[in-house]
Formats: sequence, C-alpha cells, structure tokens
Amino acid sequence: MAPPTASFTSAPAATGPSPAALKQQAANKQKTFSLPRQHYDIKAGKEPKEDYDGNFQFADIKESITSRAMTARYYEDMMNAAVSDVVIIGAGSAGLSCAYKLGKARPDLRITILEASVAPGGGAWLGGQLMSAMVIRKPAHKILDELEVPYEDEGTHVVVKHAALFTSTILAKTLALPNVKLFNATCAEDLIVKKDADGVSRVNGVVTNYTLVTLAHGLQSCMDPQTMTAPVVVSFCGHDGPFGAFAVKRLESAGLFKIGDMGPMDMTKSEGEIVNNTRELFPGIIVGGMELSEADSHPRMGASFAGMISSGVRASMIASKLFDSLDCDEFGEVQGVRTQ
Repeated sequence: MAPPTASFTSAPAATGPSPAALKQQAANKQKTFSLPRQHYDIKAGKEPKEDYDGNFQFADIKESITSRAMTARYYEDMMNAAVSDVVIIGAGSAGLSCAYKLGKARPDLRITILEASVAPGGGAWLGGQLMSAMVIRKPAHKILDELEVPYEDEGTHVVVKHAALFTSTILAKTLALPNVKLFNATCAEDLIVKKDADGVSRVNGVVTNYTLVTLAHGLQSCMDPQTMTAPVVVSFCGHDGPFGAFAVKRLESAGLFKIGDMGPMDMTKSEGEIVNNTRELFPGIIVGGMELSEADSHPRMGASFAGMISSGVRASMIASKLFDSLDCDEFGEVQGVRTQ
C-alpha cells in the first residue's frame, strides 16, 4: 500500500483579537503541512458495546492503524513546528502561563512548547517540600479566576488546595488552543544564533532532540538533533535538574552573556524582581522565571508560585511585541527590525 500523499495548504485566516493586518500577514507567511485522514467503518456484528456487566466490547482495530494514526499526526506537528513564530522552552508554571496568555491573545501565532520531561508542569504539581497546596500571592491569583480554579482567599495571598488543580487546568486549556503545540520528552540541546541583515547576532530558534537521546550523548556518538526555527524564543528552564537555566548557560558558554548565581531566598523581594526583570535578555530570546534568577543573581523565591505565573504573563506580552517588531522571511529567519 502506498503511503498517503502529503500536501501543503495555506493556513486558515486567524480569528480573534489580533489586528487584521497581522492575521493576514501570518496567513500569507505560514504554510500548514497535513496528511489526509482515514476512516474505518465498524463491521456488522462488531459494534462497540458499553456494557459493564461483563459484555463490554470495543470496536475492532489493527495495530498498524494505531501506529499510523499517531505517526501521521506527530509528523504533521514536526513539519509545522519546524518554522514556528514563538518557541517556549519549559512547560512549568511560567512557561504554561506564557503559552496560555499568548495563545489566547494571538491566535495568528504558531506557538511551540518544548518540555524535557515526559510530564509537563515542572515543579507546579506540588507546593513546597512535596506538600500539595499551592500558595499564590496577589495579584497573580487573577489567572485562577480566568481559569476557574477554586482557591481560599487569605488576604495577601490565595491557596489552591492542590497544586495539580492549577497545573492540570492551565495545561488542558493551553493545549486546547489550536495554535499551540506541546512536544514533551523533547529538550532544547542548543540555540540557533545567526546574524540578521543588520549584522546583529540573535537567537533565531532552537536545536531539539528527544530528552533520552540528549542524556545518552556520553554513551553513544552520532545522535544528531533536529531544529525549530523561530524569530522569538522564550526560555523558562528553571534552575534545577539536568536542563536548569539551559538557555542562559548556553549563551554564556558561547561568550554571548555573563550569568551570575542565584541568591539566597527572599520571597518578598524575589518575586517582584523576577516579574519586573523578565525581558529580552539577548536579541531574540526572552528569559523569565527561575532561570532569570540564575542569570541576574536574583534571590530564590521558594514555594510561592506568583512570580512564576506573572513572569510568564509578562513574557507573553513581550513576545507579542517582539514578534511584531521583526521582519522575517518565509523560513522564520529574522531579516531585521522593522522601521516605523
């Protein structure tokens, strides 16, 4: 049997709050890769039955059908993400907040999230010291109202009874957005750095690989990565684990930035500093969350998630403005900054 034929079609015109000119520009620039879907009729006598009294029956399926259904969609996603508008590294509380806000505000943008772990969410599945409750200082709690996540109000802050309530809700609502795609168990191994037409060195995408492959580089040679080109990269790699503060550490090793050391804990001071200093740290890359503590030597904040959430929200605003300021070709490579 011949494999299904691939086709490229223009992306549908975006709808939503974005200016019409931006939507049209995105529709003209982006191409969507798609594979035709197949339908398999249910055979007579093999009808599915939802009978929990011992006669439950599923519709028939072949192992090959399952493989093709998964592979075709993953292949489509990889082809489309090869040229993204925004790549977000890290799907913790900051990265998910950024993706959710940006995806809703800018339906014309193709947003790709990379998460090194199999389970997205970072440290936001639990509070401090493996406890379940999540503390969020005001005014960051407003995103909980938007997400309809219940909480207890304790004046200066609110408490979600289990951190997983926030994380599972924002994860589900983010991934439901048609312009957002998550690749979990996938890490950023390196950054794409090029000079634009004005001679400015800038981050213009990421080098990706399956996390297990990256972690095994010391055991096996010749396991080359893939790439995702994007004019805007947002990094929320945190500070713990094998990929902690990845982007700023890579910029430093390339001689492009000098990082500091995260300071001792000061929750009151740290969260405001993290939010207010979330920024385009190097041309083309926005850094926030705990990764910014490593870059700027801000104090650590401990088990309050307000700074992470609000840093992600601020980064979404910066990413939107940054994308609009750049002149890119059809391959997502930045040619320069637009003149007003």
